[in-house]
Amino acid sequence: MSKAIKRLTNDLGYPLLDAASYDDFASAKGERVVFLTGDPVKNLETDDVAAILPELVQAFQYRFKPAVVDRAIEQSLRERYDVWPTPSLLFLRDGALIGAVPKVREWPDYLSEIKSILDRPQPATAQ
Repeated sequence: MSKAIKRLTNDLGYPLLDAASYDDFASAKGERVVFLTGDPVKNLETDDVAAILPELVQAFQYRFKPAVVDRAIEQSLRERYDVWPTPSLLFLRDGALIGAVPKVREWPDYLSEIKSILDRPQPATAQ
């Protein structure tokens, strides 16, 4: 785990979701964002997204609760949600995937994409 990711879990208190904790976190009422990190050694964008995520949480006035996905369950979640690029931010509402933002974006693009995701109506069925 990179220093940037450890900052999220150790310093900022973001949950590190494993197989035992993921479904409870993801299915809770409200909006959530889960961070699929990918391999920070191979993908230099991972640490960039790790640095940006807290800023996004603040920019959206803590509207969504953030968490980091343990690498051990990352592949199963990529398959479950059909989201392949990493790093990716997966947005969930009441247990249903409402959108994803893969890779690093420019700040205005993050703001507009996430606003669009959060403004979407609730999907008919939860994932």
